[in-house]
Amino acid sequence: MSMTAGCTLCPRNCRARRGENDGSGVCGVGTQPKIARAGLHMWEEPCISGTRGSGTVFFSGCGLRCVFCQNEAISHGGEGKIVSAARLAEIFRELEAAGAHNINLVTAAQFVPAVIDALETYRPKIPIVYNSSGYESVETLRQLQGYIDVYLPDYKYIDPAMAKLLSGAEDYPQVALCAIREMVRQTGEAVYDADGMMLRGTQIRHLVLPGLTGDSMKILTMIADEFPGVPVSLMGQYTPFGKALSIPGMNRKITKKEYKRVLAHMDAIGLPGYRQELESADAQYVPAFDGTGV
Repeated sequence: MSMTAGCTLCPRNCRARRGENDGSGVCGVGTQPKIARAGLHMWEEPCISGTRGSGTVFFSGCGLRCVFCQNEAISHGGEGKIVSAARLAEIFRELEAAGAHNINLVTAAQFVPAVIDALETYRPKIPIVYNSSGYESVETLRQLQGYIDVYLPDYKYIDPAMAKLLSGAEDYPQVALCAIREMVRQTGEAVYDADGMMLRGTQIRHLVLPGLTGDSMKILTMIADEFPGVPVSLMGQYTPFGKALSIPGMNRKITKKEYKRVLAHMDAIGLPGYRQELESADAQYVPAFDGTGV
């Protein structure tokens, strides 16, 4: 597929022309899926990874491009192998056969038409998870209605100035809020199986950033007000990567004191969900983007 009229899949609306194998847009990729890894992944939330692993497909390219991205090699560097929508459908089948609890699409916004084609070719009998930065177009999300069972978006920033500094997206707070509203509308209340695995619903992730605990608490309060009952995954895994290493204040991990402060606020306002251990703040948890399973 060639987007000769210009791509508007993500909120950047850069209208770049994208061929099948390359593109000049913010995401830096063409329209055919580019994948860096596909395999069973154990490092998601317990209700996603379970005991057998989440069938995770790591897509290359990204429309947000945070300076601290732990998947920098694929989000910024573009590492990965180009496959057809038909091959993507086969990957779904292979992950399902390997025992995956779900199919987990990581940063797939730039390939939504191909993802839909793949799911039309083969729809697994396990839930489809859309794992996202939260910076999504509502119009694109509406194309996914009926295909996605579980949305797993981030809500990264509440301050436009920080969103601009760290992701070049001053509009992130409002764009992500509207996107998550659409996700919740599509999925409704969270549904789990007898083993606690999420079958349907939306779960919002928030990564605590160094020096920004006040913003984190504002975000958690906003989520409690806007999305009552929606589970939250609070993450303390921030590890400086790439350009973040040269930004004062962002070139360190968060402290135990910082994380404890945000955890206490989450408990005080009664948000349901998960609390990550600080031990997860380690580069060893970043998977090898070596083409496994592609």
